[in-house]
Formats: sequence, C-alpha cells, structure tokens
Amino acid sequence: MQLIAQNSQLRAYTIEDGLPQSKVYDIVQDEMGYLWLGTQGGGLANFDGNTFEVWNENNGLLSNYIDALYTSNDSLFVGSRKGLSIKVKNRFVNLESPQILQFYSVENVLFIGTKNGVYSYSKNKELQKITINPAIDGSEINSILFDGNYYWLATNNALWKLNELSGSATEKTKVEVNNFKSVLAHNNKILAATFDDGVFIMDQENIDDQFLMPEPSRINSMSIQNENELWIATDNEGITIVETNKFSEIKRLNTSSGLATPHIRKVINDDNGNLWIATSGGGFYKYFQNNFKHYDQRTGLKGNRIYAVHNAPDGLWFSSSEAGLSKIDSAGIHPLPNDGSFFDVKIKTITSDTNGNIWAGSDNRGMLFRETKMVDSLVFSSSETYLIQIDTVSVEKTSNHIIDESKGFPSDWVRSVIAEDDYTWAATYAQGIVKFNYYSDNDSLVVRKAFTKRDGISDMLMRVFVKDNNGRFWYATQNGYLGYIENNKVTAVETGLEQQTSIGTILFDKQNIYLGTSGKGIWFENSSNPTNFQQLKGAKNLSSNNIYQLIFDDQGYLWAGSERGVDKIELNPTNEIVDVDHFGRNDGFLGIETCLNAVDKDDQGNLWFGAIYGLTKHIPTESKKASLPPTVYFTGVEERYKKIDSLVLKDWTNSNKILQLTPEQTQLGFSFRTVDLDHPNEIGYRTRLDETEWSPWVKENKQNYAGLAYGPHNFSVQSRNFRWQESKPIKFSFFIDSPLYQKDWFQWSVLALAILILLGFGLFYIRKIKAKNKVEQERLKTQHYLLTLEQKALQLQMNPHFIFNVLNGVKAMAGNKPEKMDATINSFAILLRETLQNSRKGHISLAQEIKALRHYVEVEQLMAQKPFEYNFNIQTTPDAEEILIPPMLIQPFVENAIRHGILKGDKPGKLEIGFSTDETHLHCNIIDNGLGIFKSQDEKPKTDHQSMALTVTKERLESIAGKNILYIGEIKNENGSIAGTKITFKIPLLTDY
Repeated sequence: MQLIAQNSQLRAYTIEDGLPQSKVYDIVQDEMGYLWLGTQGGGLANFDGNTFEVWNENNGLLSNYIDALYTSNDSLFVGSRKGLSIKVKNRFVNLESPQILQFYSVENVLFIGTKNGVYSYSKNKELQKITINPAIDGSEINSILFDGNYYWLATNNALWKLNELSGSATEKTKVEVNNFKSVLAHNNKILAATFDDGVFIMDQENIDDQFLMPEPSRINSMSIQNENELWIATDNEGITIVETNKFSEIKRLNTSSGLATPHIRKVINDDNGNLWIATSGGGFYKYFQNNFKHYDQRTGLKGNRIYAVHNAPDGLWFSSSEAGLSKIDSAGIHPLPNDGSFFDVKIKTITSDTNGNIWAGSDNRGMLFRETKMVDSLVFSSSETYLIQIDTVSVEKTSNHIIDESKGFPSDWVRSVIAEDDYTWAATYAQGIVKFNYYSDNDSLVVRKAFTKRDGISDMLMRVFVKDNNGRFWYATQNGYLGYIENNKVTAVETGLEQQTSIGTILFDKQNIYLGTSGKGIWFENSSNPTNFQQLKGAKNLSSNNIYQLIFDDQGYLWAGSERGVDKIELNPTNEIVDVDHFGRNDGFLGIETCLNAVDKDDQGNLWFGAIYGLTKHIPTESKKASLPPTVYFTGVEERYKKIDSLVLKDWTNSNKILQLTPEQTQLGFSFRTVDLDHPNEIGYRTRLDETEWSPWVKENKQNYAGLAYGPHNFSVQSRNFRWQESKPIKFSFFIDSPLYQKDWFQWSVLALAILILLGFGLFYIRKIKAKNKVEQERLKTQHYLLTLEQKALQLQMNPHFIFNVLNGVKAMAGNKPEKMDATINSFAILLRETLQNSRKGHISLAQEIKALRHYVEVEQLMAQKPFEYNFNIQTTPDAEEILIPPMLIQPFVENAIRHGILKGDKPGKLEIGFSTDETHLHCNIIDNGLGIFKSQDEKPKTDHQSMALTVTKERLESIAGKNILYIGEIKNENGSIAGTKITFKIPLLTDY
C-alpha cells in the first residue's frame, strides 16, 4: 500500500550536468558512497550527488572506452577496451588484456570476463588467463556467477556450469547454446538472460526443470531490486520489471516514462535505497520513489512554467507559461482551446466563485470571466410511426468574457482576484484595489470602489491580495507595506520589517497570520491584532529566506516554496520551528524554483506547487524514507600543503597507528568527506584537536593547523546530514618529535653539566664570599658598636645639660623662696630618677615618655617666674603603652618652648603637646604661645650651650627617621602678629608586639 501512495521519479544526469559522455556502460558505488561511472569515450567519472570529477587517458587511464567497473577497499578496477586500469588514489596502474566485460569477486579471487576468455587478478598486480577449455577460452565472457557450489558462465556462445573455474574442473556442462548476456541466482533459481530469446529460469539443483520467459528481448543485463523484482535492461525497450514469484510483468520504464533513450546498460541500487540507471546515449538516471508526482511538457502540459494554481469544484486549474489555462482531474490534463486573444498571455492568478465560474487575472490583458451555466435545449426524436417528439433538457454552456480597460476597468495588469457573492475584488499591479460587479448578460462593468493612495494605501505595487476568515481583505506590497480593507476602510499594519522588504505571500491559519518575504524568511503574528511580528525561528533553518509560497497541509505542516524547492516545516504551539525537511530536485521536487503564490490544496489533501519546470503534486503521508546516520572518512593528510600519499587512510582511522613527524613538520592539513547522493550540499562537519572543544558545524571539509606543539596529538572529525543525524567521530593520531634541545636526555645531560660547572664556580665563589663576609661582619660589628656609643653619647650630652638648667633654677630660689625650692627639689628628684632609669634603655613606651614629660613640665612650672598652662593631646592607635620611642627625644623641644617661648612672652603661657599616628609613623606636635622662635633667637645671648640640646636632638631625629622630617615655625595671627611657635616631626612607628 505504501508503494501505491508513492510516485516514481526519474532524475536525469547528462553532459549538461558535467558528465563527460552520454554513453554510460557501468555504475558502481564505493564504500565512501561515491558513484563511479564508466563511459564510452569520456573516460571515468566520479559523482558525489552534485559534481563530477573526471579521469581519462590524459590522466593515465588505459582507455577512455570503459565497459566494467569494480571497487575494493581503496582501489577501483576499470575494465576497458585495452585492458585493466587500477586506480589507487590519483594514480593508475595499467595492465593490457583483451576487452574487459565484467568483474566478479569470489573467495578472495577477482575473476575478469573478457572478449577472449576468463582472467584472474592476483595481488602482485598480474593478470593471468585461466585456461578452461577451447570453447570457453575463445568466447566472450559476459557474466560470471558463483552460486555457492558451482560457477556459471554466460558467454556469447553458451551458458556453462562448472565446479571449478580452472582447467582442472571435473564438471564442465554446457547448459544451453545461445548468446547469453547475464546470469544471476535468486530464490534457488538460476536466471540466465539471452540477447535475443528472453530469459531462462531453471532450478539451481536440477537444470532440466526450466522454462523460458520470451520477453523482453535484446537484453544487456539483469539485477534483483526491491527484494523480489527482476529488472531487465534492454537496448531497445528500456527496462522491464518482473516479479520473481510467477515472473509476470509489473511495469516498464521507457521513453514514455521519462527516459531519453530505450538503450539501458545497467541498473544498481545505492546505500540510500535509490536506483541508478546507466543508459547508452542518455546519460544516467536516479530512480526513486517518493510522495511527489511531477507534470511537465513531456507528460501533457502546454508549458513548463506554472504561474497560478487553483483548486475548483471541477478540478485543479493552472496556467502555464503564456499558454493559457489548463485543468487536471481524474481523467487527465485538459488544456483550454486557444480560441481567443486571452490565452497567449501570462495568467498570474486564478480563482472561482460559488457557482463554479473561473476568474483569471493576467499581465496586460485584464481579466477572464469563464462562466458556466445551464441553458434549455430542444431535443428532437422520432418513433416507428414517424411522429416527431420534441423535449426540453438543460445543458451546460460555457462562455468566456474579457474584462479590461476597454470596458472601464482601471488596469489590464491584474495581480490577484477574489470572487464574492456580492462583489468581485481585484488587486492590480499599480492602480490599487478594485471592488466591482460584472454583469455578463449585457457585458457591463460597474466599479463600486477603487482603493488607492487617497484611501490610505501607501504603496501601490501589489504583490499579494487575500481574504481572512473574518472578512477582511489583506494586501501586501513590493516595498513591504501591509494592510487590510474592512467596511470599505483601509487600515495600515506595522510589521517591523526593514524598509524595502518585499512581502510576497500571506497565509492565515487558526489565529495566526504568516508573511513570506524576499530575503527575510517567514514572519508571524496573531491575526486579530497584529502589532508585533516575529521571524519564524527554531532548531533548524529554512533552506532559503526567499519565500514565494506558503500553505498548511492537513497534517499541520507548514510548506514554504522558494527558489530552491520546498520546505516542510514542523511548528510547535508557540510557532517555533521543530524540524525542517527540504525537498529539492534530488528529492523528487523536479520543478526546482517555485512561482509566486502558485500553490493550493485539493479536496483529497494533496498539495499542488507551480514551479518554473512544471507542476508538482505532493501526496501527504506519514511514511518517511529511512535516513541512516552518515559516515565520515579521511580523504587526505597534507604536510605543508603536500599530500602524504604513502598513507592508506582507512588503516590509520581510529587505529593505534601514530604518524611520526619531525620537529620541522608542524603544519598539517586534513581533508575528510561524507558522501550523501541525495543531499550533497547539506553535510556539515566539525573538528577538534586533542581534547579541546568541538568547532562549530561548517560546510568546509578541510582543516589546517600551523605551528603545532611538539608531542602527541589526536585530530577528530564528525559529520552530520540534512536530518542532523551525526556520524561516529573518526580520529587520526600523530606525534611531532621534539628538537634535540627539547629532548629529555639532552636536557638532563646539559643540566647535569651545568650543575657540575655551577658547583665548581659555586664552591670557589662561596669561599671567596665567606672571606669577604668575614671582613664585612667585623666592619659591621665595629660600626654598630660605634653607633651605639654615639647614641649613648647623645643621651649623655642631653642629660647633663638638662640637670645643669634645673640646678641653676633651684639655686635662684634658694635665697627668697625656700618652700618653693623644697618642692622643686622633690619634683626634680622624681624626674631625675625616671630620667636615669630611661636613659639606660634603647626604647621606652610613649606612656613612660609622657609621664617623664609631665614631671619635667611641673618642675618648670615651679621654677617659672610666671604661671603657664599645659595640655597633652594623645590620639594614637595603638595605645601609648604599646608604642616605643627613644628616651629623652621630646624633652629638649618642650624645654625650648617653655624657656625661650612662654617665659619670654607677655601673656599667660599655654603649652600643648600632641601625639597621633598613621599606618607607618608617630607624629609629634609641640605648640606654645610665646614670643616666637625667630624673635627669641635674636634676643637670647649667643652662647655655645644654648642650642646644644636642639642640635643634639635634631641629629638624633635624623639618625632615626632621616633628614627633613623636623619642622619649626612661627604661628601668626590674621593681622600678621606672632601667636607662638609650632614644632612638628615624625618618626617610624614602633610597637612592642
């Protein structure tokens, strides 16, 4: 039942497609999927489903006249008039012999049938004639068969049966005398075809049990196809197909079926289930079964280019290229007679009204109204009494009416027609949309309304005009404008498409509106309120974005016609593309490029597509041709763009073999291929090197690498077919040797030598450094000791000076202030004890320093002639107890502020001592409101000891924190008068943790 629902198609490949010669005598398919064709005069051709590659005598072939082909692994055996050519890669090995007619391989032996007996081919590339008996040795060997027990030879003189194919055969039976062309085994029967007398069918075990099938005659070859069909190729009647149960004829393929010539040489089947037919003079054909049926001029059309298609109640109407209208129904194709001027023009639109009348719009000839109505007619009859009887019956009458500018129609260029009960609508090419009535009784036209720019149609270049289920009339234009007419009002609709994007087709389905564009694919939106059109996208892409036709089939698939054929699109409920099946010429859609809006669906659910090369009918069915996952093969490995011909790539694929390369061979290229005879241009490839990510899918079947790293590598490639079925990945392993300087043994040797040299130099250098370090250590110890003494000396310089100043103050109080002197001496004793204790230490805490300073300031307050105030401002992090500073570092500045600042001033004294920290330093500020340091220095006597304390303290600061860290300056009021002195410095922050 499935075969009944499908249609057989013949796709021809000729010289126009690249075939070198139209006489093809043999076809074989190799393990990669390529077809190899042997021609008579054109040499050898390779075919991948799309292109041909040709080899001839100029390429080393022994002869351009080829009769037989055979493939084995990576070798192709070519049998020609002059002998045997063996093609390995792009090289030929030639062995002369009589003309070769057939190859037959059995039990690892290749037997060759020639014009002069049987030959065998051995692996040492030698041809050897097999001597059997004189009758066979001098005959043409047209066919060889081994049925498991016996060898059968079809010669030009007889059919032979032998138990061995050698001179030592003990059984040599001449079964029948005739010119035998082919022999094969099927269902325990031997089928032996003669050239002139038909086919002998005999029992394999009992050859006496036989009968003759006399037709057809003039047989060239036979083959079993589709399990139980015997295909007989003849040289004058095409192909006869016979079922192998009762050997009754099924059908014939000949020139009336689409073959260009009745001379058939051979029929083979490929891996995808297609049959290939080799002809003498007509090239070769792809014969396949699918759901398409094609009509063109060879099958009854008046022209191949189909501009319009419409399903009417009485059949499918269509227009062909400038050849008028035709109708196709169950009775066949019915072209309308050319009885008027309207029938030699391009008819671009066809529709019908509720009465079954046909409306057609044309280019520059207006519209045709083909009216069919019933009229009364008188019927006369007579009887034996010679009385004449008159009856009235209704008969169908058809009349054609032309509606054009001469009758008042706005334009003779009609893009689309919609026939309603009340009115007829027509969209013209450039004169707007017309609403009219035509009255055929008096041949009158009434234009009810013409919708133009004045009514809101921005672009008058109409491309499509349709009606939706809600009664709205939609139009789309050349420049991408979309709108509809409802209640005689034009409403423009924004699509969001780029400007100048032509909208060629509009389709409504359920609640959606679909737009087919030129170059931008398909867009969709809800038809009730279309405000946000979106492009149709999904898992797969359309074969083309130039959309000429849109239609839904009864199974819910969306079909899109383009310049490449048709796409069958599966959508999910949210209008996302789930799958796309493309049908082009190789898939049975022989029309190739579809025509704008020339598509419709008939009452049985069949789809009809108009195309530039004919009319194609698609019969929907859920059955799908089995699609096997592809297989990918390596076809070449190049090093610096030169092929490595020594490799048998099949043996290196997915094997443990590793190609060894030198350090200089870091530039490699790989070529690979998957052959799909049905969809040669839909194969994608992806690659990866080692364990990196796979590359994106691309069409390119080559990959080059430059500057490869040294070491082991694996190159992998994978392919996928038009169904996105992925092949198993294949891998090629190679190893790039490292240069000498990168080899482990060399590097270890150099390293060992370097270590020995370094050890020698190291020992010498260490001894030298030790001696030098010993001297340096002694010098550093001495320098450190001297620095320590210097620090102690600096402290000792300050301490006597401080004690001297205090004792002078006590002495001054002895005569007139004995009580104050006693208090001063007590405070000074405490201060002196702290000072002596602190001076023995390298560092004391800031808290201890502040405590000593407080006692010192209190002593100065007791000795001072005028009172003054003091204040400590401490803002440190960490706390003062954790910060370490050298002892007696601040006291000289405080003493100077009191004695030479506050006490010499004429206002109550104020002293402020502040400490703060940042991340790296301790900051100290000493501020007084005294006379000012510069004025004080000018007024005090120039003695040697007066600046000793400041000088020593400055030297200490420089040894601790570096130069230029001490600032001493005067504080000025706004009027410029001196307000006091400010001393600031900072030392590195040192803590006790």
